[in-house]
Amino acid sequence: MLKYNQNIIVFLNSMNIFKNIAWTFYRIWFYILVGLPILLMLPILLFSILKESWYPFFFKLARFWAKFILVGMGFKPFINREEIPNKNKSYMFIANHTSMADIMLMLVSVKNPFVFVGKKELAKIPLFGFFYKRTCILVDRSSAKSRQAVFLRAQKRLKAGLSICIFPEGGVPHENIELDTFKDGAFRLAINHQIPIVPITFLDNKKRFSYTFFSGSPGIMRVIIHKFITTNGLTINDTKKLNDLSRLVILQQLQGFKK
Repeated sequence: MLKYNQNIIVFLNSMNIFKNIAWTFYRIWFYILVGLPILLMLPILLFSILKESWYPFFFKLARFWAKFILVGMGFKPFINREEIPNKNKSYMFIANHTSMADIMLMLVSVKNPFVFVGKKELAKIPLFGFFYKRTCILVDRSSAKSRQAVFLRAQKRLKAGLSICIFPEGGVPHENIELDTFKDGAFRLAINHQIPIVPITFLDNKKRFSYTFFSGSPGIMRVIIHKFITTNGLTINDTKKLNDLSRLVILQQLQGFKK
């Protein structure tokens, strides 16, 4: 009996080693998929960022890049749109942040050209970072000057008819946190420019490809694009209320999904 139990333990340990090897290759494959289309499209990508007015064309290339990665990873987006953005209007797109694939899924889910506001650390990623820092609005959250510059750059993009996308948690929360508190930046911007908030819930991204190294698997990625939250008539004093309401929409969807 003892020998039998020992054999079971050895078998289980072997299976865990096999799983870890598979997960390691799965992570490496992700980075290959991130870099490969950039290399293949490099000349046209470089051309598309020469002028800010050409950003909508770059955005189309970025959406192709995102679809390429999701398909290559075996992810199948399933998008439920409770309301559809008007292609001639600007919006503030927000979503919960749980995965390395959130950027790609956002690009696939939203057709309106938008600009990401994201942490400056991503600019250090080889190849990807080169285009990231030239097309996105980078923020150093430890610097008040950097946060102020975000508002100025976002204002410029909104005036050009683009939308803005922010993950308002300000980063990826710990694995045991379902939805972290939201920073106020996205909501102040939306109020200042009187543009609607579009809450988006990613239901499966943490399970599919979280920041935990030995995890992840192909499968469906469900997206809920919720009804828009208007900012018409709101003032900067309404920032906290708008923040809480937007977070509640996403949190209730996540909690309802778990039941």
